[in-house]
Amino acid sequence: MKKEKGQFFNDVYEVTKLIPFGRVTSYGAIANYLGAKGNARMVGWALNGAGKYPEVPAHRVVNSQGILSGRHYFGPGDEMKEQLEAEGLMVKDDKIIDFKKHFWDPSTELP
Repeated sequence: MKKEKGQFFNDVYEVTKLIPFGRVTSYGAIANYLGAKGNARMVGWALNGAGKYPEVPAHRVVNSQGILSGRHYFGPGDEMKEQLEAEGLMVKDDKIIDFKKHFWDPSTELP
């Protein structure tokens, strides 16, 4: 059965809240975990609205290559990069350095 958009967005927010400090995941990894493989863009769309939920660490979600593709949703400047660097990650040219080392996969890390 297909989930309603509102429920899917809430599920995205709940998974995003579980990303540990200093780790990142991808839109696709969240979609896959939620049983919506191939819907990474829908995860991105959900996180686009996460700004109204400060408890959702949307800055920890990047694209599958570790690029800060959603950085423009954080306003002008480098807020997303700064938040990640404050957690100990290194970012160069809008890409996470050692992305695989910091990658958190909810499909393997969560029950």
